Amino acid sequence: MDDRDDILETARTWHDAGRGVALATVVETWGSAPRQAGSQLAVDGDGNFVGSVSGGCVEGAVIGEARQAIADGQPRLLDYGVSNDEAWAVGLACGGRIRILVERLG
Repeated sequence: MDDRDDILETARTWHDAGRGVALATVVETWGSAPRQAGSQLAVDGDGNFVGSVSGGCVEGAVIGEARQAIADGQPRLLDYGVSNDEAWAVGLACGGRIRILVERLG
């Protein structure tokens, strides 16, 4: 089993236990990005998480968005990069961009 399988298995276990769960997936990258497309992060409603989509402050922002997706059921397509004012706020000043899809499971 690879890391992705572990992340999905943990998400399934949390979901089966009745916990709200969201899955964040890197869908695109440009330039310098800490994780490649396909990298995933599972988050539960309490903010517990496994996996990684970026690291640092971006990851914290994605966890917050995932918790909101669990609460409201709405998917999100997040875009962080140096041309995005929000990127500086979350610490992504490495010259790259990353796009992340966040969806509630179940």
